[in-house]
Amino acid sequence: MSTTERSPDATTTPRPDLSDVEGFWTAPIPRRAAAFAGLRMNEPIPFYEEPLLTYVPQGPGYHALTRLDDVVEASRNPQIFRSGSGSTSVADMPPEFNEFFGSMINMDDPRHARLRRIVSRGFTPRRLAQLTEDVERSARQIVDDVIDAGECDAVTQISARLPLKIVCDMMGVPASQYDFVFDRSNVILGAADPEYVPDAGNIVAALLGAGADLAGLMKELGEERTKNPTDDVTSALVNAEIDGERLTPEELASFFVLLVVAGNETTRNAISWGINLLTEHPEQRDIWLADLEGVTPTAVDEIVRWASPVIFMRRTLETDAVLGGKQLTAGEKVLLFYWAANRDPAHFTDPEGFDVRRSPNPHVGFGGAGPHYCLGAHLARREMSVMFRELLTRIPDIHTTGEPQRLRSMFINGIKHLPVAFTPGGKK
Repeated sequence: MSTTERSPDATTTPRPDLSDVEGFWTAPIPRRAAAFAGLRMNEPIPFYEEPLLTYVPQGPGYHALTRLDDVVEASRNPQIFRSGSGSTSVADMPPEFNEFFGSMINMDDPRHARLRRIVSRGFTPRRLAQLTEDVERSARQIVDDVIDAGECDAVTQISARLPLKIVCDMMGVPASQYDFVFDRSNVILGAADPEYVPDAGNIVAALLGAGADLAGLMKELGEERTKNPTDDVTSALVNAEIDGERLTPEELASFFVLLVVAGNETTRNAISWGINLLTEHPEQRDIWLADLEGVTPTAVDEIVRWASPVIFMRRTLETDAVLGGKQLTAGEKVLLFYWAANRDPAHFTDPEGFDVRRSPNPHVGFGGAGPHYCLGAHLARREMSVMFRELLTRIPDIHTTGEPQRLRSMFINGIKHLPVAFTPGGKK
């Protein structure tokens, strides 16, 4: 079934179980879209029991936000909708997870603001300009490596390679460690998928092991850069000081885990979905090709909107509040379903359609407005823009030859493998 075919009628779609990873989240995309459309129409903030997990007790449940306005309001009010109890998991994770997965994304102010101020020292205009050159050079090399074959796995050979290389190069991680970082990040975000963690009873050990491996790599690199700084971001971060404070080795390691996972997965999956969308919508490919420079900015944002690589983020209520007309109680959890908000017909005409010239496009694919808006959004847009410019210029007939192999996850809208073909040698 095509991922973008017309969804079933939302008015007749039964109430979905958003906690059913195997049933709901592995169903065809149109079925998922129809289910969320039905919720927005009939029950926009439903309450659900939490998923049954083998490694933590079942929690008290959560409210699901499905409308754009509600997601934006929760994002803009971090003093009520807090991140410090956990933002990337429905369940409250064991305390030992915080050592590796407790970076800015799971913090509230003032800790969040302090860490973001320090980390921002590593992303100066000069360094971002240098990264732009690195992105262009890397994208050219990626296409060079596949262009003569005429076919490849677009995920492992194209879309995953660019953000992985940029993040690793930016932090000073040597090329010899790329595959190691790629493997460890797959485990962290694909823990529920048997391709990455075959033993379902060993998920906690796999997650902690992957986090410890990446943290160990960065702690070692941080120690080296403290003694012998270079021009990479790690050197800037270990030597950055604001109001007499520096990053601790643990904070540096945790930020690296966040950067590798978020900076890799989001861009990787957006590019993969983009290739699939252009195959299914050849008329949109023609529009983009006819005005490459003019259409690229809106096309990139439309891919992010449609794909919504990060499906949700969680918040926990600090105080009682009313949201979207519903009374919520202090201590309750809400899931901000970006994937559903980005298909809200109150803000998007033909929300299931794919329009490379869509404007305005108030999507929340990089998070809603507020302190947790994605720090790497600008870089992600740049990586996507450059990669699609290379693909559409040099192998414009690239197209999928099979269905996407989707990640088994309710958190990441991921593609593990995507077979593609194109004219060997590229455009003559």
